[in-house]
Amino acid sequence: MPMPSKRRSVLVHSSVETYTPPDTSSASEDEGSLRRPGRLTSTPLQSHPSVEPWLDRVVQGSSTSSSASSTSSHPGGRPAAAPSAATTPGAAAATALAGLTAHAHIGVPVNSRVSSKIQQLLNTLKRPKRPPLKEFFVDDFEELLEVQQPDPNQPKPEGSQTAVLQGEPLAAGAPWPPSLLAALQRWGTTQPRAPCLTALDTTGKAICTLTYGKLWSRSLKLAYTLLNKLTSKNEPLLKPGDRVALVFPNSDPVMFMVAFYGCLLAELVPVPIEVPLTRKDAGSQQVGFLLGSCGVTLALTTDACQKGLPKAQTGEVATFKGWPPLSWLVIDGKHLAKPPKDWHPLAQDAGSGTAYIEYKTSKEGSTVGVTVSHASLLAQCRALTQACGYSEAETLTNVLDFKRDAGLWHGVLTSVLNRMHVVSIPYALMKVNPLSWIQKVCSYKARAALVKSRDMHWSLLAQRGQRDVSLSSLRMLIVADGANPSGSISSCDAFLNVFQSRGLRPEVICPCASSPEALTVAIRRPPDLGGPPPRKAILSMNGLSYGVIRVDTEEKLSVLTVQDVGQVMPGASICVVKVDGAPYLCKTDEIGEICVSSSATGTAYYGLLGITKNVFETVPVTAGGVPVSDRPFTRTGLLGFIGPDNLVFVVGKLDGLMVVGVRRHNADDVVATALAVEPMKFVYRGRIAVFSVTVLHDDRIVLVAEQRPDASEEDSFQWMSRVLQAIDSIHQVGVYCLALVPANTLPKAPLGGIHISETKQRFLEGTLHPCNVLMCPHTCVTNLPKPRQKQPEVGPASMVVGNLVAGKRIAQASGRELAHLEDSDQARKFLFLADVLQWRAHTTPDHPLFLLLNAKEHVGYKEGEAVVLTSTLWQEYRTRKHKKLHNNESPGTVTSTATCVQLHKRAERVAAALMEKGRLNVGDHVALVYPPGVDLIAAFYGCLYCGCVPVTVRPPHPQNLGTTLPTVKMIVEVSKSACVLTTQAVTRLLRSKEAAAAVDVRTWPTILDTDDIPKRKVASIFRPPSPDVLAYLDFSVSTTGILAGVKMSHAATSALCRSIKLQCELYPSRQIAICLDPYCGLGFALWCLCSVYSGHQSVLVPPLELESNVSLWLSAVSQYRARVTFCSYSVMEMCTRGLGTQTGVLRMKGVNLSCVRTCMVVAEERPRIALTQSFSKLFKDLGLPARAVSTTFGCRVNVAICLQGTAGPDPTTVYVDMRALRHDRVRLVERGSPHSLPLMESGKILPGVKVIIAHTETKGPLGDSHLGEIWVSSPHNATGYYTVYGEEALHADHFSARLSFGDTQTVWARTGYLGFLRRTELTDASGGRHDALYVVGSLDETLELRGMRYHPIDIETSVIRAHRSIAECAVFTWTNLLVVVVELDGLEQDALDLVALVTNVVLEEHYLVVGVVVIVDPGVIPINSRGEKQRMHLRDGFLADQLDPIYVAYNM
Repeated sequence: MPMPSKRRSVLVHSSVETYTPPDTSSASEDEGSLRRPGRLTSTPLQSHPSVEPWLDRVVQGSSTSSSASSTSSHPGGRPAAAPSAATTPGAAAATALAGLTAHAHIGVPVNSRVSSKIQQLLNTLKRPKRPPLKEFFVDDFEELLEVQQPDPNQPKPEGSQTAVLQGEPLAAGAPWPPSLLAALQRWGTTQPRAPCLTALDTTGKAICTLTYGKLWSRSLKLAYTLLNKLTSKNEPLLKPGDRVALVFPNSDPVMFMVAFYGCLLAELVPVPIEVPLTRKDAGSQQVGFLLGSCGVTLALTTDACQKGLPKAQTGEVATFKGWPPLSWLVIDGKHLAKPPKDWHPLAQDAGSGTAYIEYKTSKEGSTVGVTVSHASLLAQCRALTQACGYSEAETLTNVLDFKRDAGLWHGVLTSVLNRMHVVSIPYALMKVNPLSWIQKVCSYKARAALVKSRDMHWSLLAQRGQRDVSLSSLRMLIVADGANPSGSISSCDAFLNVFQSRGLRPEVICPCASSPEALTVAIRRPPDLGGPPPRKAILSMNGLSYGVIRVDTEEKLSVLTVQDVGQVMPGASICVVKVDGAPYLCKTDEIGEICVSSSATGTAYYGLLGITKNVFETVPVTAGGVPVSDRPFTRTGLLGFIGPDNLVFVVGKLDGLMVVGVRRHNADDVVATALAVEPMKFVYRGRIAVFSVTVLHDDRIVLVAEQRPDASEEDSFQWMSRVLQAIDSIHQVGVYCLALVPANTLPKAPLGGIHISETKQRFLEGTLHPCNVLMCPHTCVTNLPKPRQKQPEVGPASMVVGNLVAGKRIAQASGRELAHLEDSDQARKFLFLADVLQWRAHTTPDHPLFLLLNAKEHVGYKEGEAVVLTSTLWQEYRTRKHKKLHNNESPGTVTSTATCVQLHKRAERVAAALMEKGRLNVGDHVALVYPPGVDLIAAFYGCLYCGCVPVTVRPPHPQNLGTTLPTVKMIVEVSKSACVLTTQAVTRLLRSKEAAAAVDVRTWPTILDTDDIPKRKVASIFRPPSPDVLAYLDFSVSTTGILAGVKMSHAATSALCRSIKLQCELYPSRQIAICLDPYCGLGFALWCLCSVYSGHQSVLVPPLELESNVSLWLSAVSQYRARVTFCSYSVMEMCTRGLGTQTGVLRMKGVNLSCVRTCMVVAEERPRIALTQSFSKLFKDLGLPARAVSTTFGCRVNVAICLQGTAGPDPTTVYVDMRALRHDRVRLVERGSPHSLPLMESGKILPGVKVIIAHTETKGPLGDSHLGEIWVSSPHNATGYYTVYGEEALHADHFSARLSFGDTQTVWARTGYLGFLRRTELTDASGGRHDALYVVGSLDETLELRGMRYHPIDIETSVIRAHRSIAECAVFTWTNLLVVVVELDGLEQDALDLVALVTNVVLEEHYLVVGVVVIVDPGVIPINSRGEKQRMHLRDGFLADQLDPIYVAYNM
C-alpha cells in the first residue's frame, strides 16, 4: 500500500503491514456512569473477606501465573438486542394487514348516485402505500451490520465477590477547630507572623510571603467589601450563598487564597476557573455555561490579571463566548474597604451548606460544577491531616494547580488547618527550570512535596548537572496523578534510581488517587504512619481489555505495570462495582469502578439532579441484589481493584475508556505506548492526544500528536508505522486515524496539557489542520455488512401472466399515440427536412427562424468566430466561479438572424461549393467544425441539399489545442469524413504551427472555408430514395469516456421533430429560447432541426456567452417572452451561482420570467433535484412559475425519450431507500426518513415512444416500481452505431434487443440507464393513469462494490456535505479500491482535515471503506459541456499521475 503523498512529494514510503483482530460493539460507552439506577435499602455491613490467594500472587508478580493470558483471537461482542429487531415480525405483519385493508377499500362498490368524476377524484387523493413514518426512527442496522459472537477463549472473572473495604476511623477527641474559618481566625490572631504561603516568580525568587495575620486581615477586608460596599440600585449586589467566580492566574496563589477565604467569610460560594486568554479559548464556552447555570454575576481578579484580559472597545472586559454578563472586581488592597473594629463575619459554618464549587470537564467536553459542602471540606482536611501526618508549622512545596483538586485540598485548605507553610511553584517556573521544585525542597527543608509524575519525569531530564541538591528532609513525596498508572510507576522508579543517592528514601514516595466527585480516594502512607509495604502488579493488557485481572511477566511488552495508591482514607469505605449496568459488586479478579462512601466527598453536580443521583447516590448491591450499605456511595470515575493488604490499585479513568468491539482500552495506556516509540526524537514535548470517535456504530481510536518542527516526511511516516505496529501488538487494537499536527497547535488545557475534548471537536469539525494523516479503516472497521450474494432469479415460466409479473403490473409505459394526433398526410409531406425548408422558403420566405444572441461588446467577436464552451472553459469557469462574474445585464446583442429564404439560399451555396470545390459524391460524410451559430445550421442543410451526410464537431479551443484538437481529429477520422467545412478562423487554426504540435496536420481531408463562397444555385436538390437513408451522424463522448457515433435516418429525424413539436406545442407563431451546445443529442436537434420542421422562431444563446454576461439567457427569455426554454445543468449552475445576489437588480432592469410555461434541462442523467429546486426558488422573485422547471431524458440510442412539454401533470418526486437501491430494489419511503433519496420524474414520455423496464441480466420484463434497465422503442430511435471507438463488440445488441419472455416480438433499444416506472394517481393528457419514469443512473457508471451496485452521485453528494471547503467531488474504483477525489475550495492547510471526514461519511452513509482520498485544486475534475463529470477521464488522469494533487492519502 503506497504511503500518502503530498503535492510534489517525491518520497517513496515503506508500507505498513498491520493486521488487527476485528472488533465490534453496539453503542459507545460515553456517559456510561450516568445511566445507572440506584435503590436505597438498608442491610448490615459485611466484613471484608480475606483476599483471594491467587490475587496475592498476581500482585507480587509471581511467575506461577495461574491463568495464562489468552491468545489474541477474534474477540466477539454481545449482539445488540434492539427493540426494533425484536418487533420486526409484528411490524411486518401490521404493515401487511394495513396493505390488505387498503386494497379492500379500493374495491368497495360506491353508491350509484355518486358521480364517477367524484369517485375518480377520491381515488386520485388516496395516498400511495409506503412504510409509515415513525415518530422516532429506529435505524434497522442491527440486521445489516456484522455483530460478532463472543470469543469462547476470552478471559472471564473467576474470583469470589468482593466486599466493602473500611478505612480506619477518623481520630476522635483531637483538639480540632470546629471549622476551617475558626482555624484561620485562630492562627491569624495568635500567630500573625507565621508564614502561610510563599509565591515565586519565573526565576525562582520569592516575591511574596503571606503570613497568617495578613491572610486573616485581608480576607476580612474582602468579606466586608463584598457584603457592604457592592450595591446595585441600592440593593446589596450579593447575598449569602451567592456564587462568585475566582479568576486568578497560576502565578498568583496569594491573591487567590485571600479571595477564597474572603468568600468563605462572607458566606459566598467561590467558583475558581481559569483565566480566559482569548475571546474563544478551548472549552471556554462550556465554562461560560457553568457560570451561567451557577448564576454567577461577579468575578474577582487581580489588577495585573484584569489588565491582561481581552477588552471590548469601551475598555470593559470583553464578553467571552457563551459567558453570562459579569461585573469584575479587582481585589488588590487599595480597592478594598477596611471593616469597622466591631464588624465580625457571621460565617463559622461547618454544616451542609455549599462551601465551594470545583469545575470538572467531562470526556465529551461539557463542564459541570462539583459542589463541596462545609462539612465535607472540614472532613477532607481532617482525613488528609491524619493520613499524611501533617503537623503544625511544617513546610510543603506544591507544584500542582492550587485552584482545584489535590493542589487546593493540600496547599490551600489542609495547610491552614495545620498552620503549615506552603511554597507554591508556578507552572511557568517549571517550564523554565524543571528542577525548581527539588531546589525549593532543599532550600526550605520541606517535609512534604506535592507533584505529578510529569514533574518527576521533567526533573530527571534536567538533573544531570545538579550535584548539590538533597531530598533528605522529605518525609512524604505525594504523587497526585489520579489515574495514570503506567506513567506514574515508571516516573517514580526512575526518579528513585537517580535521587536515592541524594537523600531520597524509597518509602517517602506516596502515590495517591483522587477524583473531583470523591476528592481524595486513597493515599499511600509511609511506614511510620502505619502503611504496609508498597506493591506493584504486572497485568496482562489483553485481560484488562476484557475487564479481568490476569498476571503476566515483566519481560512482555503487552503488560501494564501498576503500583498501589495506598489505603482507603480515614473515615471512608470503598467498594468496586461493575462498569456497565446496575452497580453490582465486582469479583476479586475483575476491574470495576471504585466507589467511596465518606463524609469527605463532594455532594452534587450543581443544578444537575438526574446525574447527581446516579453519581453521588449510588447504592452498590451484591450479586443477589442486596444493598451493601445503608449509606449511599459516590462514583469516583476511577477504574481499579482492591489488592492484598487492602491496598487500592487504579488502572485508569472511566473518562479515558474507549470501547472498541467488546474490549475496553484506556487512552492513557495507548498514549504511553505511542510515546515509547522514540519519544524524544519525534513527538514535540510528548504532546499526544488519544480519544475515540463513533463511526458506524462503534468507537474508533484516533491518535493526534504534535510533531517536532524539524521532522521530515520520512520521519513522520516511519514513526506512524511504528506506532501502529506497537499499538497493534501491545493492545491488539487498530488505530482508525493517526494525525500529526505542527508543534504548538493543539488546543491547550490551562496547565499546559492537551485539551482532549476540544481536540476531538476540531477533528470532527475538520479544523484540526494536520500536516500528516494516516487512516486505517480497512484494518479497523470489521462490522461492515456482509457482502451481498446475488440470488438466482426466478425462471420465466412462473413470471408472466397476462400483463402481470410476479403479481405486479408489467412496468411498461408509452407516450400519446402519434396516429391520433395529426393527419398522416402532413407527416408524409414532412418526411425529409430538406423538403420542409424548401417549402417554407417558398410559402413563408420572410418568416424568421433563427436569432443568435451574444454578450454585449464581446472583444473581437464576429459571427463565425464565436468560441464555444468547451469542457476546458467550463473548468476555467468553475475555478473562477467563487469570484464575482462581471455582469452587464443587457439582453445581449443580436449578431445574426435567418429567415426561411435566407437559410435556404445559404444552404444552396454550401451545397454548390461541396459539389464543385469539394467534388463530393452522394453519401460522403462531411465534418462541420463551426462555432455555435447560423453558419452551422446553413452548412447542415447544405449537406442535405447535395446528399452528403453531415457530422457536427465542436471546434478546437485556441488556448487549449493540445487537448481539444485530438478529439476533433479523431471524430473526423472515425466518421470517415471526406471533407471538413468550417470558417476562415478555424481553418487557420487547423493548419497552424500549434496544431501541428498536437496532431498530424498533413492528414486532414479537404478543408473548405465557407466564409466567402460564391452565390451559386445547385442544379437540382438531392432527394433521398427512401426515408431510411442516413440523414446525419451524431458523435459524442459518453461520461465513461467512450466516443460513439449513432446513425440517424431521415425517418427518425422527422419523427423526432414531430414528437417534440407535439409535446411542446410548437407552431410558427411561437418563440423558444435555447441555451445549449449544438453539437450532439437533443441540443443539436433543438438548434438545427426543430425550427425548420415546426416553423417556430428559436432564440439561440451560446452557453459560452454567459461567461461575459451571466444574465444573457434569462434576459433573452424575458425580452422575447419565450414560453418554452431549454438549458443545460452547467448553464443553470452558472445562473444560480452568478446571479444569486442580483435578482433585485434584474427585476429593476425589467427581467420578468412569468411568461415561461416550461424550462427544461437537457440531460442524460438522474435529475439534479437540489440544483433545479434552488434555481426555481432563486428566480421565483422574477416571476418564474414554481412548476416551470423540469428535466428531459435522452441517451445515445434515443436522444429524446422524455420531455415535460407544455401539457400534462407536473413532474412528481418520490423518496426511495438508498440501501434498497444498492440491491437493485426500489423501496418507497417517506420524505425525511433515514437513507432516503429524492428522485424526480424525468419529464413526460414523448408521443410515439414506448418504454419498458427490463432485468439487467435475464432481460425479462420487470414489474411496476422495480429497478431495471430502461428499454425504448420509438420511430425516432437511432438506427445503430456508426462506430463505437474502442468497444464495438459490447454494443452489438443496443439497438435490437428483445425481451427473453413475454412480448418477444417488439424490437427495443437499450438505453444503458437504470430506472423504474411507477403508475401514479395522476391523470395524463389522454385521460388514463399517468406512468412516471424515474432515471436512477447510467449502468456504465455504477460501481460494483461488496456485491452491491452504487451510483457515484450518491457517494459524491454525501462527501460534498462533509465539509464546507469541498467544492466538488468525483468517485471511481481502481483495483477494487474506492477512490474519492475532492476539490478543495480553501487553504491548502485545510486539505488533510478532509481525509478523515470523507472516510467517516462514506462509512456511515454507504458502508464502504474509502481506499484513496485525493485532494486537488478547484476545476481539476473534468466536466463535459452538459455539465456531467467525466469520471473515467479523471481516473485516467489519476493513474497517469497528471492531477498534480495537493495530497493523496492511501487508507490502510
